[in-house]
Amino acid sequence: MSRRAVYTGSFDPITLGHLNVIERSSRLVDELIVGVGHNLDKQSLFTPEERVSLVKETCSHVENVRVEMFSGLAVKFVRDCKASVIIRGVRSLTDMETEFTMTLANRKLDPGIETVFLMADDEFSHVSSSLIKQITSLAGDEELARFVPAEVVPALRKKYQ
Repeated sequence: MSRRAVYTGSFDPITLGHLNVIERSSRLVDELIVGVGHNLDKQSLFTPEERVSLVKETCSHVENVRVEMFSGLAVKFVRDCKASVIIRGVRSLTDMETEFTMTLANRKLDPGIETVFLMADDEFSHVSSSLIKQITSLAGDEELARFVPAEVVPALRKKYQ
């Protein structure tokens, strides 16, 4: 039986913190599916297709990673992927509180899905997609590359032109 897990998020844009969780998670399982969430109620910087493309490009060096777009409940997506583990990255105690609530809700929706938390490496604990959106117009390319994969910098520049 292969070990398959799913890591979901909006990845708007993907950050070095996300990439760190993807790389570390990929070593724990045979296959990691990165689910790029599409939330119609949320105003995103990048389209779902652009986000999938950026995640694929950024993760191309990790052989056992597959990237897919999804909408709706994460637990349903996990089940559709024939997986029973969802990976969540946690940066802070504030994240933990939010993730704990979501995990309890997910257990009610599908008790067969387990959530595994990976703590962010300390160098990424402050990095968020929201932070990237705030600093992009003020930071240089080298500064942005401290927070996002190099492949993402040109895409951010294009959005902020």
